Amino acid sequence: MKRRTFLRAAAAGSVLPLAPLAGSERSGTSDPSALRSTSPGVPGAIGPVSPAGRPDALIMDAMGELRLEYPPELVRQMLASGLDAITVTLCDPKPVGAEAVELAIDSALEHDRFLKAHPDLFIKATGVSDVRTARRSGRLAVFYLYQNSVQFGDDLDRVDLFYRMGVRSSQITYNERNAAGVGCRAEGDSGGLTEFGRALVDRMNRARMLIDLSHANMQTMADTIEWSSEPCIISHTGCDAVHPHVRNTTDRNLRAVAENGGLVGVCQLRPFLTEKKSDNLHAYFDHIVHAVDVCGVEHVGIGSDRDHRVIEMTPEYIAELRAEEGSQVQNSELPYFIDELNGPTRMEVVWDGLVARGYSEDDVERIMGRNVYRLYSDVLG
Repeated sequence: MKRRTFLRAAAAGSVLPLAPLAGSERSGTSDPSALRSTSPGVPGAIGPVSPAGRPDALIMDAMGELRLEYPPELVRQMLASGLDAITVTLCDPKPVGAEAVELAIDSALEHDRFLKAHPDLFIKATGVSDVRTARRSGRLAVFYLYQNSVQFGDDLDRVDLFYRMGVRSSQITYNERNAAGVGCRAEGDSGGLTEFGRALVDRMNRARMLIDLSHANMQTMADTIEWSSEPCIISHTGCDAVHPHVRNTTDRNLRAVAENGGLVGVCQLRPFLTEKKSDNLHAYFDHIVHAVDVCGVEHVGIGSDRDHRVIEMTPEYIAELRAEEGSQVQNSELPYFIDELNGPTRMEVVWDGLVARGYSEDDVERIMGRNVYRLYSDVLG
């Protein structure tokens, strides 16, 4: 049954809930092959397919946008494209000190209110069982991420505080140096994971909070991967060997995160992928292909880092960008999007593009969601 058909039928009360995904929490198997089924109609099966050739497969975005102003219809379009789960950034990662702590708490509570206001669309996710529940009910599982570690301050007990609030992932750095390590835009600073950073990694490991190395410099990435007793994720990045950019990751660190059992999410931000501003969709798949070649297909996923609205480069939108990102917005890097990936149905484009690149259905399903599910099962439970 097509995802769209299921949603319409479920709304009319004419179908039974989908069967839960195979697999279990950390105490059981996290083998991604357990998410496949040979029985038609079961999520992950290679049975019924859409006219475009896409089975009802598990699809997860390791880091994408879910803005609180999204109308229900836009979320329904995201669901109709096949998206099952998304990890979202809770707040602006740039403030520091007391402001960062207050903003982190307020944003978690604000997202809680937003999700609770739309129980027909969302499930707040803290483990993979919530992904299975979301799939059975045709809703979107939403995981919480902080894109910095400044909200912890110098108090490691805050890891447990934010974990109790439902946060399941945090970056070590965001662009600049902080108490834990060095970001990718800290010019002239080649430092890595600090003593406090090692203590933070240990505490996050014990709490089962996933460590995200996006926006870190290469030394902090390498140090953290080596120090961590649990797999890490680089949830939204590109491949530096394909297109050199300060936000992209070297082959050495791509390989290291994979060897540690982790995952690389390939982003959809055009400046990280190519200098071409049009006719450039191929560049996105070039990065995925390279990541698979370096990491292995079991360790690559989608981490779009993109808005789900259909963006038009109006003065109003550019003003919105500048209000959010400040001096990071450079006219030379606009637009941020690739035309074919601009909007709520982009996962369909990604699926079809991977098929066109010659990947088997099994490998496409791994990249589109099963790899992220496996990692979340291993780390979060």
